[in-house]
Amino acid sequence: MQYMLLLASAPDVSPQPGSPEEAAEMGEWFAFDQMVKDAGVFVSGEALHPQDTATSVRVREGKTVVTDGPYAETKEHLGGFYVLDVANLDEAISWAEKIPNVDYGSVEIRPIFDVSQMQQ
Repeated sequence: MQYMLLLASAPDVSPQPGSPEEAAEMGEWFAFDQMVKDAGVFVSGEALHPQDTATSVRVREGKTVVTDGPYAETKEHLGGFYVLDVANLDEAISWAEKIPNVDYGSVEIRPIFDVSQMQQ
């Protein structure tokens, strides 16, 4: 089963860009990447640019509205994701516990809906 792990953290607690803390944490991210690849559970994963680069699109009453920024105002910002192919939610949780920013951020785990399983 595939699970998406959505990585979020508040910008005021994340290491500052260019800081020694950020450099140290990047080493942890590279190690985690290698760990999930070596375990054969990695499907995909990417970091995202900061939320001030987001664009939201809505269509209301036939009119498209494009706005800068994310859809929802939140204290935590979505910073990236992993898609892992694991046996069950417990295994997904065990990987989430190893994610470098879990000590100051959060990891939301969502099962990926397999559309191919729908009846046509």
